Amino acid sequence: MKREGDEIFELEQGDALLVIDVFADFEHEDGTSLLASFRERGAQMATAIAAAREADVPVIYVNDDRDRWDGDAPALAREATNGPGGDVIRPLLPRPGDRVLLKHRYSAFDHTALELLLGAAGVERVVVVGAATEGCVVQTALDAREHGLKATILADACATADARLEGTALRYAEDVGGIRVRRLRPLRSADEA
Repeated sequence: MKREGDEIFELEQGDALLVIDVFADFEHEDGTSLLASFRERGAQMATAIAAAREADVPVIYVNDDRDRWDGDAPALAREATNGPGGDVIRPLLPRPGDRVLLKHRYSAFDHTALELLLGAAGVERVVVVGAATEGCVVQTALDAREHGLKATILADACATADARLEGTALRYAEDVGGIRVRRLRPLRSADEA
């Protein structure tokens, strides 16, 4: 029996999982609070990534290049894993077959090849996880809608630097932007159903 609020989010063909800004160094004003949120929600991010891979849904990482301008995504990932949150970042790293793009602005669409990549893959809906909810995650989802795509934010698989701003941003995304905001639910065994 399915209880109220117990729906299990499922990825479908035509989806792509966008993993936003997980190569984090936490060396900024909000770094401590963002790292705490990564520690709280990192397992849900990893669950979403694993579910996408298992469902054969494209996993696309889009990360801020932190003003390096050298296009070296592997170096960003190495630095993140060797930094203060390395233990949380390691399970989130790309694997062979995943795509990685770098961005220079809040939205993963802004001056990147993301729209072309999604079009080539026949994507109809983006499912967004990563950081920070109130910034790059919501902005990416809003831009997805502007590009004619459906968008879903998995809120408990996103890290935030400010819970109050996160709540405001998610309400705006859902109420004004037409973005679905969902939460992952732990998979239940057959005897729990």
